[in-house]
Amino acid sequence: MKRKDFLYSSIPAAAMLPELINGYSIKAFNAQSPLVQALMQGTTLTDHVLVIVQLSGGNDGLNTVIPVADYSRYFNARSNVAIPENRVLPITGVTGTGLHPSMTGLQGLFSDGKAKLIQAVGYPQPNFSHFRATDIWMSGSNSNQEVYTGWAGRYLNYEYPDFPVGYPNDDMPDPLAIQIGSTTSLTLQGPTVNMGMSITNPTSFYNLINGTTDPVPNTRAGKELKFIRQVNQQTQGYASAVRTAANNVTTQFTYPTNNSLADQLKIVARLIKGGLRTRVYMVSFGGFDTHSVQVNAADTTTGSHATLLQRVSDAIRAFQEDLKFLSIEDRVMGMTFSEFGRRIKSNSSSGTDHGAAAPMFLFGKSVDPGMLGVNPTLPATATVNDNIPMQYDFRSIYATLLEKWFCLDKSVVDSLFPPNINNQLQSLPLIKAGVCNGVMPPNPSPVEVMVTNYPNPFQTTTTIKFRTAGGHTLIQIMDTLGRVLTNLVDKEYAAGTYTVTFDSEPLPPGVYYARFQNGVNQHVRAMLKVR
Repeated sequence: MKRKDFLYSSIPAAAMLPELINGYSIKAFNAQSPLVQALMQGTTLTDHVLVIVQLSGGNDGLNTVIPVADYSRYFNARSNVAIPENRVLPITGVTGTGLHPSMTGLQGLFSDGKAKLIQAVGYPQPNFSHFRATDIWMSGSNSNQEVYTGWAGRYLNYEYPDFPVGYPNDDMPDPLAIQIGSTTSLTLQGPTVNMGMSITNPTSFYNLINGTTDPVPNTRAGKELKFIRQVNQQTQGYASAVRTAANNVTTQFTYPTNNSLADQLKIVARLIKGGLRTRVYMVSFGGFDTHSVQVNAADTTTGSHATLLQRVSDAIRAFQEDLKFLSIEDRVMGMTFSEFGRRIKSNSSSGTDHGAAAPMFLFGKSVDPGMLGVNPTLPATATVNDNIPMQYDFRSIYATLLEKWFCLDKSVVDSLFPPNINNQLQSLPLIKAGVCNGVMPPNPSPVEVMVTNYPNPFQTTTTIKFRTAGGHTLIQIMDTLGRVLTNLVDKEYAAGTYTVTFDSEPLPPGVYYARFQNGVNQHVRAMLKVR
């Protein structure tokens, strides 16, 4: 590869600014893209910002959000790691469900009406590899297809189709997106280049705004590194914009110490308040691959997982308080995700193994607060293969944010995802009404939806009865691994009650789930096949 080709592909697409803030490298997305320009003008609200918080390793959802109403089944499945029922934190406006006792910060946001819990988020045919599952979440792809662009990168490319040619410019002098704590990820990858800029650590950020750089070794490699850093800043033109925005803010809310996620979010708040028109920020926090010693045996409310959850909760709470302190909380929405959850049953090492669906959190002043969905369906006697059945497809979360937070037309949103799932993407009640200049989020159907089956248990066939409010209706049959075996119903219906027969002839005896979806509503029904 020629030197100029290397610089073109590696620097403008995802610039690593080693001279950044407090040891974190920051990735910046060009605000000059047509997408950002479109959002920054016209009658729709165009100054919204999304902050993506990646919880790397596969967070244990059942010990993060505890199903108090089904506590006996929860405890029986994981007695060596279960949180005592009397220690579970209640959630304002939610009954039968609570938070890990270390998550007082997030509990406070629920009390303030600034947090949303989405139960059992996943996708069909879940993958249990960290790398592959992360790619699926970042790309928004189906699990059986390779996609080399990210869902946020495609969004930014739609708005700024010529990026990076001509950027930065007078109309968009800022990065389109910024990632802190690592190199730019697949989430921000566009069709040809990465749409983001990276700030590797907070130290790098603070070095940048102070006009200093980390020393390089007095070697040939060190001299090359120094050269690349210089060309990086000169070529991108984003360093000065980041520095100017950071220097515009001198006072912030107090963040917790010894908390790397809090350090990253503090930088994000500073850059937003400082005037960057960057649309997407991404931060990350790892350590959630808790196969062993997830808890302390003497007190399961403490241990490695409790420490992780406390740091996440405290960092998010401080970030939200900082947004309020800086008078910018109307503009910012946050979202957590992890590449997968953990199994229902714990292992013999006081840990949990790779699983499927898990909860997500949204936070911000504009969220529709409370809980979406219900407690996961837990078997009376869980096995090591049992997974939490999916209630919501993660791409419906993305699609709703693009439509109801970034105010994109639904047809544009559909074009950003695999064509074969477009009619299955839900527009969910995640955002308060009126956020997009009168674009109203959907309300749950006034018609009570339901799904039952008879007989249950059954031997070969069972009749599934369902009531739909009308429109597209989906019934998926899933196994205990979280895999979708078939779409039993996938079409338009008039409002009413219907039946369909599930023939399980080729399947072995065991537990299966019927997942019903209609508009914003869904329901999961456990079905038992016997010999």
